[in-house]
Amino acid sequence: QVQLVESGGGLVQAGGSLRLSCVASGLTFSNYGMAWFRQAPGKEREFVAAISWGGHSTVYADSVKNRFTISRDNAQNTVYLQMNTLKPEDTAVYYCAGTVRGYVSRTYADFGSWGQGTQVTVSS
Repeated sequence: QVQLVESGGGLVQAGGSLRLSCVASGLTFSNYGMAWFRQAPGKEREFVAAISWGGHSTVYADSVKNRFTISRDNAQNTVYLQMNTLKPEDTAVYYCAGTVRGYVSRTYADFGSWGQGTQVTVSS
């Protein structure tokens, strides 16, 4: 079965950095488009960033553009989210997601595989 396991979350001060990782198993990782979503308390889950199967295409939410970078290592079945210049409003549970469609997507309904999430807390 498909399993996505996130790590790298934690508590950081505003302006700091974190790097999230998501290791996938039970799927042909190099065929999957991957993405990160986040959900803050009392809010709906929202798109953060996505990357195509080969890593050639990426897309970002406007709120994280030029601060966050998504990347992948198909040899390691891993997708990353480098988060710089973090803000208190970035506080959320961050979820890794995969889509068999392969291409880059920001649409929640495209993603059939989800991790359990990792908490990111940014203090002011």
